[in-house]
Amino acid sequence: MISDELKSLFDADDDGLLDTPEKPTRASAADRLERSFVEIADFYREHGRAPSPDTRDIAERKLGARLDGMRADEDKTAKLTHLDEFGLLADPEAPASLEELLEGDDTDLLNDATGLLDTSDLPTRVQRNEPDEIAQRVKSNDFDSFAPLFVQKHAELADGTSTLMTFRGLSQIVEGAFFVLSGIMVFVAGVGAAETSASGRTKQRLRCIFENGTESSMYRQSLSTRLYEEEGYAVVQTKFDSILADDRATGYVYVLRSLSDDPQISSVADLYKIGFSRGTVEKRIAGAEHEPTYLMAPVEIVASYRTYNLKTSALEHLLHRVFSEVRLSVNQVGKDGRVYEPSEWYVVPLPIIDRAIEFIRSGDIVHYEYDADLRTLKPRY
Repeated sequence: MISDELKSLFDADDDGLLDTPEKPTRASAADRLERSFVEIADFYREHGRAPSPDTRDIAERKLGARLDGMRADEDKTAKLTHLDEFGLLADPEAPASLEELLEGDDTDLLNDATGLLDTSDLPTRVQRNEPDEIAQRVKSNDFDSFAPLFVQKHAELADGTSTLMTFRGLSQIVEGAFFVLSGIMVFVAGVGAAETSASGRTKQRLRCIFENGTESSMYRQSLSTRLYEEEGYAVVQTKFDSILADDRATGYVYVLRSLSDDPQISSVADLYKIGFSRGTVEKRIAGAEHEPTYLMAPVEIVASYRTYNLKTSALEHLLHRVFSEVRLSVNQVGKDGRVYEPSEWYVVPLPIIDRAIEFIRSGDIVHYEYDADLRTLKPRY
Protein backbone atom coordinates (compact mmCIF):
# COMPACT_ATOMS: atom_id res chain seq x y z
CA MET A 1 0.00 0.00 0.00
CA ILE A 2 1.48 3.34 -1.07
CA SER A 3 1.30 6.02 1.60
CA ASP A 4 -0.54 9.24 0.94
CA GLU A 5 2.75 11.15 0.99
CA LEU A 6 4.30 8.94 -1.70
CA LYS A 7 1.10 9.01 -3.75
CA SER A 8 1.03 12.79 -3.70
CA LEU A 9 4.71 12.82 -4.66
CA PHE A 10 4.06 10.66 -7.73
CA ASP A 11 0.98 12.67 -8.65
CA ALA A 12 3.03 15.87 -8.56
CA ASP A 13 5.72 14.44 -10.91
CA ASP A 14 4.49 16.19 -14.04
CA ASP A 15 7.89 15.86 -15.75
CA GLY A 16 8.06 12.09 -15.32
CA LEU A 17 11.33 12.20 -13.38
CA LEU A 18 10.24 9.25 -11.25
CA ASP A 19 9.12 7.11 -14.18
CA THR A 20 11.10 3.92 -14.79
CA PRO A 21 13.03 4.40 -18.02
CA GLU A 22 12.18 2.00 -20.82
CA LYS A 23 14.89 -0.57 -21.48
CA PRO A 24 16.32 0.07 -24.94
CA THR A 25 15.71 -2.63 -27.51
CA ARG A 26 18.88 -4.47 -28.41
CA ALA A 27 19.80 -4.06 -32.07
CA SER A 28 19.79 -7.27 -34.08
CA ALA A 29 22.55 -8.34 -36.47
CA ALA A 30 20.29 -7.41 -39.38
CA ASP A 31 19.75 -3.93 -37.92
CA ARG A 32 23.49 -3.41 -37.53
CA LEU A 33 24.12 -4.60 -41.08
CA GLU A 34 21.52 -2.20 -42.48
CA ARG A 35 22.87 0.73 -40.45
CA SER A 36 26.36 -0.03 -41.77
CA PHE A 37 25.11 0.05 -45.35
CA VAL A 38 23.11 3.25 -44.80
CA GLU A 39 26.39 4.96 -43.80
CA ILE A 40 27.85 3.91 -47.16
CA ALA A 41 24.77 5.17 -49.02
CA ASP A 42 25.00 8.48 -47.14
CA PHE A 43 28.62 8.81 -48.28
CA TYR A 44 27.54 8.24 -51.89
CA ARG A 45 24.72 10.75 -51.51
CA GLU A 46 27.16 13.38 -50.25
CA HIS A 47 30.10 12.73 -52.58
CA GLY A 48 28.48 11.27 -55.69
CA ARG A 49 30.71 8.17 -55.65
CA ALA A 50 31.29 5.00 -53.68
CA PRO A 51 33.88 5.13 -50.87
CA SER A 52 37.33 3.84 -51.79
CA PRO A 53 39.13 1.16 -49.73
CA ASP A 54 42.50 2.53 -50.90
CA THR A 55 42.29 6.19 -49.88
CA ARG A 56 44.42 7.71 -47.14
CA ASP A 57 41.28 9.03 -45.45
CA ILE A 58 40.72 6.55 -42.62
CA ALA A 59 36.95 7.08 -42.36
CA GLU A 60 36.41 6.62 -46.11
CA ARG A 61 38.79 3.64 -46.23
CA LYS A 62 36.74 1.87 -43.55
CA LEU A 63 33.54 2.43 -45.52
CA GLY A 64 35.20 1.25 -48.75
CA ALA A 65 36.49 -1.93 -47.12
CA ARG A 66 33.06 -2.53 -45.59
CA LEU A 67 31.41 -2.15 -49.03
CA ASP A 68 33.89 -4.62 -50.60
CA GLY A 69 33.03 -7.11 -47.86
CA MET A 70 29.31 -6.73 -48.51
CA ARG A 71 29.77 -7.18 -52.27
CA ALA A 72 31.75 -10.38 -51.65
CA ASP A 73 29.10 -11.88 -49.36
CA GLU A 74 26.00 -13.01 -51.25
CA ASP A 75 23.99 -13.39 -48.05
CA LYS A 76 24.64 -9.77 -47.06
CA THR A 77 23.97 -8.57 -50.59
CA ALA A 78 20.59 -10.30 -50.62
CA LYS A 79 19.63 -8.77 -47.26
CA LEU A 80 20.60 -5.25 -48.34
CA THR A 81 19.14 -5.16 -51.86
CA HIS A 82 16.04 -3.26 -50.72
CA LEU A 83 18.26 -0.43 -49.44
CA ASP A 84 20.57 -0.24 -52.47
CA GLU A 85 19.09 2.81 -54.19
CA PHE A 86 22.40 3.67 -55.92
CA GLY A 87 23.36 0.19 -57.14
CA LEU A 88 26.39 0.04 -54.85
CA LEU A 89 26.15 -3.72 -54.35
CA ALA A 90 26.40 -4.55 -58.03
CA ASP A 91 29.59 -6.27 -59.14
CA PRO A 92 32.15 -3.84 -60.59
CA GLU A 93 32.52 -4.00 -64.35
CA ALA A 94 35.06 -6.64 -65.28
CA PRO A 95 38.38 -5.21 -66.56
CA ALA A 96 39.12 -5.46 -70.25
CA SER A 97 42.81 -6.20 -69.80
CA LEU A 98 45.39 -7.39 -67.29
CA GLU A 99 46.57 -3.83 -66.74
CA GLU A 100 43.16 -2.87 -65.36
CA LEU A 101 43.67 -5.42 -62.61
CA LEU A 102 46.67 -3.59 -61.24
CA GLU A 103 45.87 -1.84 -58.01
CA GLY A 104 46.31 1.88 -57.80
CA ASP A 105 46.16 2.57 -61.55
CA ASP A 106 43.45 5.17 -61.18
CA THR A 107 45.24 7.63 -63.46
CA ASP A 108 45.24 5.44 -66.62
CA LEU A 109 49.03 5.36 -66.68
CA LEU A 110 49.03 1.94 -68.32
CA ASN A 111 46.92 3.11 -71.25
CA ASP A 112 50.05 4.79 -72.64
CA ALA A 113 51.63 1.96 -74.55
CA THR A 114 54.39 4.16 -75.98
CA GLY A 115 56.76 6.80 -74.76
CA LEU A 116 57.56 5.29 -71.38
CA LEU A 117 61.25 5.41 -72.23
CA ASP A 118 60.93 9.17 -72.40
CA THR A 119 61.13 10.49 -68.83
CA SER A 120 58.96 13.46 -69.79
CA ASP A 121 55.98 11.10 -69.92
CA LEU A 122 56.33 10.09 -66.27
CA PRO A 123 53.84 11.66 -63.81
CA THR A 124 54.95 15.14 -62.86
CA ARG A 125 53.92 17.69 -60.32
CA VAL A 126 55.05 21.24 -59.73
CA GLN A 127 58.11 21.07 -57.51
CA ARG A 128 58.12 23.00 -54.31
CA ASN A 129 60.77 25.64 -53.84
CA GLU A 130 62.98 23.87 -51.32
CA PRO A 131 66.57 25.12 -51.69
CA ASP A 132 67.74 22.98 -48.76
CA GLU A 133 66.58 19.79 -50.45
CA ILE A 134 67.92 20.83 -53.85
CA ALA A 135 71.30 21.64 -52.32
CA GLN A 136 71.55 18.11 -50.96
CA ARG A 137 71.67 16.66 -54.45
CA VAL A 138 75.12 16.38 -55.93
CA LYS A 139 76.60 14.89 -59.08
CA SER A 140 76.86 11.10 -58.89
CA ASN A 141 80.47 10.25 -59.75
CA ASP A 142 79.73 6.59 -60.50
CA PHE A 143 76.41 7.15 -62.28
CA ASP A 144 77.62 5.09 -65.26
CA SER A 145 77.25 1.94 -63.13
CA PHE A 146 73.59 2.79 -62.37
CA ALA A 147 72.50 4.06 -65.79
CA PRO A 148 71.75 0.54 -67.18
CA LEU A 149 69.36 -0.07 -64.26
CA PHE A 150 67.22 2.89 -65.29
CA VAL A 151 67.22 1.76 -68.92
CA GLN A 152 66.09 -1.71 -67.83
CA LYS A 153 63.35 -0.35 -65.57
CA HIS A 154 61.96 1.84 -68.37
CA ALA A 155 61.97 -1.19 -70.66
CA GLU A 156 59.98 -3.14 -68.06
CA LEU A 157 57.45 -0.30 -67.85
CA ALA A 158 57.15 -0.37 -71.63
CA ASP A 159 56.56 -4.13 -71.91
CA GLY A 160 54.27 -4.34 -68.86
CA THR A 161 56.47 -6.46 -66.61
CA SER A 162 56.65 -3.47 -64.25
CA THR A 163 54.09 -0.80 -63.52
CA LEU A 164 53.64 2.40 -61.54
CA MET A 165 51.73 2.06 -58.28
CA THR A 166 50.71 4.88 -55.96
CA PHE A 167 53.21 5.09 -53.10
CA ARG A 168 51.88 3.13 -50.09
CA GLY A 169 54.22 3.96 -47.24
CA LEU A 170 57.60 3.75 -45.56
CA SER A 171 57.73 -0.05 -45.76
CA GLN A 172 58.19 0.20 -49.55
CA ILE A 173 61.46 2.09 -49.20
CA VAL A 174 64.04 -0.69 -49.21
CA GLU A 175 67.39 -1.16 -50.89
CA GLY A 176 66.91 -1.87 -54.59
CA ALA A 177 63.51 -0.16 -54.87
CA PHE A 178 62.60 2.29 -57.66
CA PHE A 179 60.29 5.30 -57.35
CA VAL A 180 59.11 8.21 -59.48
CA LEU A 181 59.34 11.56 -57.71
CA SER A 182 58.35 14.78 -59.53
CA GLY A 183 58.70 13.01 -62.88
CA ILE A 184 62.21 11.68 -62.17
CA MET A 185 62.98 8.03 -61.48
CA VAL A 186 64.85 7.35 -58.23
CA PHE A 187 66.82 4.23 -57.29
CA VAL A 188 67.50 3.39 -53.63
CA ALA A 189 71.07 2.17 -53.91
CA GLY A 190 71.62 1.75 -50.19
CA VAL A 191 70.05 2.07 -46.75
CA GLY A 192 72.37 3.18 -43.96
CA ALA A 193 72.54 2.09 -40.34
CA ALA A 194 69.91 3.41 -37.95
CA GLU A 195 70.78 6.69 -36.23
CA THR A 196 69.18 7.94 -33.04
CA SER A 197 68.57 11.67 -32.80
CA ALA A 198 68.68 13.77 -29.63
CA SER A 199 64.90 13.45 -29.41
CA GLY A 200 65.14 9.67 -29.46
CA ARG A 201 63.82 9.23 -33.02
CA THR A 202 65.43 6.62 -35.24
CA LYS A 203 66.51 7.66 -38.74
CA GLN A 204 68.26 5.98 -41.65
CA ARG A 205 70.25 7.66 -44.37
CA LEU A 206 69.66 6.55 -47.95
CA ARG A 207 71.80 6.69 -51.02
CA CYS A 208 69.30 7.77 -53.66
CA ILE A 209 70.43 7.82 -57.30
CA PHE A 210 68.36 9.99 -59.66
CA GLU A 211 68.21 9.21 -63.36
CA ASN A 212 69.37 12.76 -64.17
CA GLY A 213 72.83 11.83 -62.87
CA THR A 214 72.54 13.26 -59.36
CA GLU A 215 72.32 11.62 -55.98
CA SER A 216 71.14 12.46 -52.47
CA SER A 217 71.68 11.16 -48.95
CA MET A 218 68.24 12.15 -47.66
CA TYR A 219 66.69 10.31 -44.75
CA ARG A 220 64.31 7.42 -45.37
CA GLN A 221 61.47 9.33 -43.69
CA SER A 222 62.19 12.39 -45.84
CA LEU A 223 61.83 10.39 -49.06
CA SER A 224 58.59 8.91 -47.74
CA THR A 225 57.25 12.38 -46.96
CA ARG A 226 58.15 13.71 -50.40
CA LEU A 227 56.54 10.74 -52.16
CA TYR A 228 53.35 11.23 -50.12
CA GLU A 229 53.14 14.99 -50.57
CA GLU A 230 53.91 14.93 -54.28
CA GLU A 231 51.82 11.82 -54.98
CA GLY A 232 54.85 9.83 -56.08
CA TYR A 233 54.87 6.31 -57.45
CA ALA A 234 56.60 3.05 -56.66
CA VAL A 235 57.81 1.00 -59.63
CA VAL A 236 56.77 -2.61 -58.97
CA GLN A 237 56.93 -5.79 -60.98
CA THR A 238 53.67 -7.28 -62.20
CA LYS A 239 54.75 -10.88 -62.79
CA PHE A 240 53.08 -13.35 -60.42
CA ASP A 241 56.25 -15.38 -59.96
CA SER A 242 58.46 -12.47 -58.96
CA ILE A 243 57.65 -11.39 -55.41
CA LEU A 244 59.71 -8.52 -54.01
CA ALA A 245 59.97 -7.00 -50.55
CA ASP A 246 57.79 -4.07 -51.61
CA ASP A 247 55.10 -6.21 -53.23
CA ARG A 248 51.79 -6.31 -51.34
CA ALA A 249 49.76 -9.50 -50.96
CA THR A 250 46.14 -8.78 -51.80
CA GLY A 251 44.37 -12.10 -51.26
CA TYR A 252 43.52 -15.41 -52.87
CA VAL A 253 41.50 -16.58 -55.86
CA TYR A 254 40.25 -20.07 -55.12
CA VAL A 255 38.49 -22.95 -56.86
CA LEU A 256 36.14 -25.20 -54.85
CA ARG A 257 34.33 -28.47 -55.47
CA SER A 258 31.00 -29.13 -53.75
CA LEU A 259 30.60 -32.24 -51.58
CA SER A 260 26.81 -31.94 -51.63
CA ASP A 261 24.68 -35.10 -51.79
CA ASP A 262 21.81 -33.15 -53.38
CA PRO A 263 21.19 -34.85 -56.79
CA GLN A 264 20.78 -31.52 -58.58
CA ILE A 265 24.33 -30.69 -57.46
CA SER A 266 26.16 -34.02 -57.24
CA SER A 267 25.00 -35.09 -60.69
CA VAL A 268 26.68 -32.13 -62.40
CA ALA A 269 30.17 -32.98 -63.68
CA ASP A 270 32.94 -30.35 -63.67
CA LEU A 271 31.06 -28.05 -61.30
CA TYR A 272 33.35 -25.55 -59.55
CA LYS A 273 33.03 -22.38 -57.57
CA ILE A 274 35.46 -19.55 -58.39
CA GLY A 275 35.76 -17.01 -55.59
CA PHE A 276 38.14 -14.71 -53.78
CA SER A 277 39.13 -14.06 -50.21
CA ARG A 278 41.35 -11.49 -48.55
CA GLY A 279 42.14 -13.97 -45.78
CA THR A 280 42.95 -17.66 -45.92
CA VAL A 281 40.63 -19.83 -47.99
CA GLU A 282 40.26 -22.32 -45.13
CA LYS A 283 38.84 -19.59 -42.90
CA ARG A 284 36.60 -18.28 -45.67
CA ILE A 285 34.86 -21.64 -46.21
CA ALA A 286 34.40 -22.52 -42.53
CA GLY A 287 30.74 -23.38 -41.99
CA ALA A 288 30.11 -23.76 -45.73
CA GLU A 289 27.30 -26.24 -45.09
CA HIS A 290 25.25 -23.42 -43.54
CA GLU A 291 25.68 -20.86 -46.34
CA PRO A 292 23.69 -20.71 -49.62
CA THR A 293 26.72 -19.35 -51.47
CA TYR A 294 28.37 -22.77 -50.88
CA LEU A 295 25.18 -24.66 -51.83
CA MET A 296 24.46 -25.48 -48.17
CA ALA A 297 27.08 -28.24 -48.19
CA PRO A 298 30.74 -28.82 -47.32
CA VAL A 299 33.26 -27.94 -50.02
CA GLU A 300 36.72 -29.11 -51.02
CA ILE A 301 39.53 -26.72 -51.96
CA VAL A 302 40.74 -27.74 -55.41
CA ALA A 303 43.14 -24.86 -56.04
CA SER A 304 44.06 -21.44 -54.67
CA TYR A 305 46.20 -18.70 -56.18
CA ARG A 306 47.98 -16.06 -54.08
CA THR A 307 47.84 -12.62 -55.69
CA TYR A 308 50.16 -9.64 -55.31
CA ASN A 309 49.65 -5.99 -56.29
CA LEU A 310 46.29 -6.93 -57.83
CA LYS A 311 42.68 -6.20 -57.14
CA THR A 312 41.78 -9.80 -56.38
CA SER A 313 38.07 -9.13 -56.79
CA ALA A 314 38.69 -7.73 -60.28
CA LEU A 315 40.59 -10.90 -61.25
CA GLU A 316 37.68 -12.95 -59.95
CA HIS A 317 35.16 -10.89 -61.95
CA LEU A 318 37.26 -11.36 -65.08
CA LEU A 319 37.10 -15.15 -64.65
CA HIS A 320 33.36 -14.90 -64.06
CA ARG A 321 32.94 -12.98 -67.30
CA VAL A 322 34.93 -15.54 -69.28
CA PHE A 323 32.75 -18.41 -67.99
CA SER A 324 29.43 -16.54 -67.68
CA GLU A 325 27.80 -18.75 -70.34
CA VAL A 326 28.20 -21.87 -68.19
CA ARG A 327 27.13 -20.47 -64.82
CA LEU A 328 25.04 -22.90 -62.79
CA SER A 329 21.42 -21.85 -62.32
CA VAL A 330 20.11 -23.24 -59.04
CA ASN A 331 18.18 -21.96 -56.04
CA GLN A 332 19.09 -22.54 -52.39
CA VAL A 333 17.06 -21.87 -49.25
CA GLY A 334 19.04 -20.20 -46.48
CA LYS A 335 18.69 -20.60 -42.72
CA ASP A 336 16.48 -17.51 -42.72
CA GLY A 337 14.02 -19.21 -45.08
CA ARG A 338 14.84 -16.92 -47.98
CA VAL A 339 15.60 -18.23 -51.47
CA TYR A 340 19.07 -17.47 -52.85
CA GLU A 341 20.63 -18.01 -56.27
CA PRO A 342 24.39 -18.60 -55.88
CA SER A 343 26.25 -16.87 -58.69
CA GLU A 344 29.81 -18.18 -58.60
CA TRP A 345 29.40 -21.83 -59.62
CA TYR A 346 30.44 -22.82 -63.15
CA VAL A 347 30.32 -26.01 -65.21
CA VAL A 348 33.77 -26.02 -66.78
CA PRO A 349 36.70 -28.51 -66.73
CA LEU A 350 39.34 -27.70 -64.12
CA PRO A 351 42.23 -27.66 -66.65
CA ILE A 352 40.39 -24.89 -68.52
CA ILE A 353 40.11 -22.83 -65.33
CA ASP A 354 43.86 -23.30 -64.78
CA ARG A 355 44.55 -22.27 -68.35
CA ALA A 356 42.38 -19.15 -68.00
CA ILE A 357 44.38 -18.09 -64.94
CA GLU A 358 47.61 -18.63 -66.88
CA PHE A 359 46.24 -16.38 -69.64
CA ILE A 360 45.45 -13.76 -67.02
CA ARG A 361 49.04 -13.97 -65.77
CA SER A 362 50.38 -13.42 -69.29
CA GLY A 363 47.79 -10.78 -70.19
CA ASP A 364 46.45 -12.85 -73.11
CA ILE A 365 43.02 -13.50 -71.56
CA VAL A 366 41.50 -10.52 -73.38
CA HIS A 367 42.10 -12.38 -76.66
CA TYR A 368 40.20 -15.52 -75.62
CA GLU A 369 36.64 -16.62 -74.88
CA TYR A 370 35.12 -19.85 -73.62
CA ASP A 371 33.37 -22.12 -76.10
CA ALA A 372 30.76 -24.09 -74.12
CA ASP A 373 30.20 -26.59 -76.96
CA LEU A 374 33.87 -27.40 -77.45
CA ARG A 375 34.55 -26.96 -73.71
CA THR A 376 37.73 -24.99 -74.36
CA LEU A 377 39.12 -21.47 -74.60
CA LYS A 378 39.34 -20.20 -78.15
CA PRO A 379 40.74 -16.98 -79.68
CA ARG A 380 38.38 -14.04 -80.13
CA TYR A 381 37.87 -12.96 -83.73
